[in-house]
This record gives sequence, C-alpha cells and structure tokens, in this order.
Amino acid sequence: MTLQSAELRIGIIGCDTSHSVAFTELLNDPATKGHVPGGKVVAAFKGGSADIHSSISRVKEYSNTLSEKYGVTFYDTIEELCKNVDCILLESVDGRPHLEQARPVIKAGKPVFVDKPMAGSLHDVLEIFRLAREAKVPVFSASGLRFGRDTQAVRNGSLGKVDYAETSGPCEIEPHHPDLFWYGVHGTESLFTVLGTGCQSVKRGTTPEGKIEVTGTWSGGRKGVLRESPDFRGKAKGEKGEAPVGSFDGYGPLVAEIMKFFKTGIAPVKPEETIEIFAFMETADESKRSGGQEIKIADTLRKAGAK
Repeated sequence: MTLQSAELRIGIIGCDTSHSVAFTELLNDPATKGHVPGGKVVAAFKGGSADIHSSISRVKEYSNTLSEKYGVTFYDTIEELCKNVDCILLESVDGRPHLEQARPVIKAGKPVFVDKPMAGSLHDVLEIFRLAREAKVPVFSASGLRFGRDTQAVRNGSLGKVDYAETSGPCEIEPHHPDLFWYGVHGTESLFTVLGTGCQSVKRGTTPEGKIEVTGTWSGGRKGVLRESPDFRGKAKGEKGEAPVGSFDGYGPLVAEIMKFFKTGIAPVKPEETIEIFAFMETADESKRSGGQEIKIADTLRKAGAK
C-alpha cells in the first residue's frame, strides 16, 4: 500500500499531547528548523481522557493552537475525520482508548502511526496489530528515542553484535497504565533498538537509590537493563567495544520516518519488536507483583492472548 500524493493530507486523533502541536509544526511550517516535507496536518479529532488531568486539561490549548496557527479543521467523529485525510497520527496521550480509536481508522483503510504508549495493555497492542494485519492496513508505533543518532549507529552495526546494553530515563507513573507504559516506554524502546528481539525473561528490582531497575535476559546470554533516572542516556557493549546509546535528538527523526511510512506503507519497526517491548514492560509489572521474581515473557504473552 503506497500513497503517492505530492502532499499528503494528515489527520490527528488526540489533541491532549504536546506532540500534536510539535509534529504539526514540523510538517506544516517550511520555515521551522528540521521541517519534514511531504504532507500537512489538515484535520483533527480532539479526544481527551477525563480521568487523567494531564490529558483533559491540555485539549483546549492544543486544539486552539492547531486551529488558529495552522488552520486545522476539527471533526466530531473519527469516521468523519478519516473521510477527509489520507493518513492518521493517533496521538492521544492515554493509551487506553487507542484500540477503539484505531478501529475506525483501520476500517477506513488509512495508514496510521500510533504514538506512545501504543495501548494501555499488551492485549490491546496485540489486537491493534491483528486488526491491521487482517485488513492489510499499515500501522506502526515507536518512541522518538528509537531514532536517536547514537542508538541508530549501534543498531546499524557500529559495535558489531551487542551483548549488553543499559538505558535510563524518566519513569513517571500514571496509575491507569502498567508502570513503564507511561514514560518508561522511552528507555525501553532504546534498549530494544540496540538489542533487538529475543528477550526471554524479566526481573524488576530497585537501584540503591530506590529507583526502578528492570533487567532482561535475551537469547544467547545477552542482557539489557533499564533504570529510572532524570535524563535519557545509556551505553552498549559489543564485539567492537562500547558506545553511548539512548539519547533524545528531538522529534524530527521520528516524524521523517513517519512520512516515509505514510508514503511507502512499510513500517520501520516490525510488529514483533513492538509487541516484545510491551511484553517486557508488562512482565516487569508482573515481576513487581511477585516480589521481584524473574518472569518469562512467554507467560505474559500467553496471558495476553498471543498466538
């Protein structure tokens, strides 16, 4: 599935996150630093979750900016939105409604990028990918941390085979989501970007300072560690030495990848990797509930309905 229009009409679902404005600026304003050509945000659905203050309290401000500064048209339903655009940025900051918001998008056959967290549960992540696969609609999800320069260099072979990585970053918790889904997803995404799939078990503990620490064991004895910290950073060790990973280089690299995806229908991240990222985070919660026992990811996937 490809979209060959010179300038794609892009729709946004969810005006309760700064991403809705930041991505629109990168796409719609040729004068902005890091401008990404190829499409413009022309329409949106406001969304917002009443039980999350950081969601519902931002809808008015961000919607007004999109309307007044960028001339974005608002629709009362996602179905109407889809009739007036070529592709969708699903930006709702709350992952819980993503599955129901994605259903009409997939039914309409519109390629969709689903911002973090992809859903409020591993079960819903699996269901979004199932619906998209059956309808043959392109979909992908990723954190902007995936496309940091240092992280991409290691993923593309600068260290050869990587056998150890550690990343760290903020892990703000939102009580309606598994602990790492809300903000720990960023550091987790960096970890998987350099180690890839193959994580077999997860154990959650704490650092000497009492912060979150999650250790994953990958196939072949590889190991990855995610830690809570104020800053995004990390390192990887491989056949050719050690290098930094886990930096955040702004939204531009992510938006550029999204536009390539919209044009080609080819996702830069395979569903299997995204599914494993969310299985890792949900397994970390299970380990926490069990008092820090090591839990197999396969068990978490089975409980979530993976086949």
